[in-house]
Amino acid sequence: METARVAWAAFPNATFCMRVRDVLGPLFTDEAFAGLFSGRGRPAESPGMLAIVSVLQFVEGLTDAQAADAVRGRTDWKYLLGLELTDQGFDSSVLSEFRGRLVESGCTEALLSDSVLDRLKTAELLTPGGRARTDSTHVLGAVRSLERLELVGETLRAALEAIAATAVARQNLSHRL
Repeated sequence: METARVAWAAFPNATFCMRVRDVLGPLFTDEAFAGLFSGRGRPAESPGMLAIVSVLQFVEGLTDAQAADAVRGRTDWKYLLGLELTDQGFDSSVLSEFRGRLVESGCTEALLSDSVLDRLKTAELLTPGGRARTDSTHVLGAVRSLERLELVGETLRAALEAIAATAVARQNLSHRL
């Protein structure tokens, strides 16, 4: 796969994402989240992939838009997710929808089950002990907070643009009078 060749050329010492894939293989399977998606209609993004992206998003403190950009643009993320270099990723709203489905279905424990955490600890990719919370509810809550912060920023930007447009329109009107 071209993605693996490019990832190893760019990161000969491997990144966290590359080590996770090489040591553990797939962390999540689509079957673990099968109940969240309908068998009919437009094909959904891989729920196993969305689960991995959600965890990486939490680990790196990214908003939905930043995480979707990382899927599109970061070679090490594409390597972990098993994507081709040319994969265009998905819209950031997909992450919010995925988290909503997880919460509604009560399947949040599938995101960071003890078996996943144990596999990460055994492979020395997650340090044991420490005070960081790793339960899935905390992960989902932290990512949701980042998403809300991003929405507030976008709302503020849109409001400022509207104010600026109104000011220009008033200025043009006063020049005509």
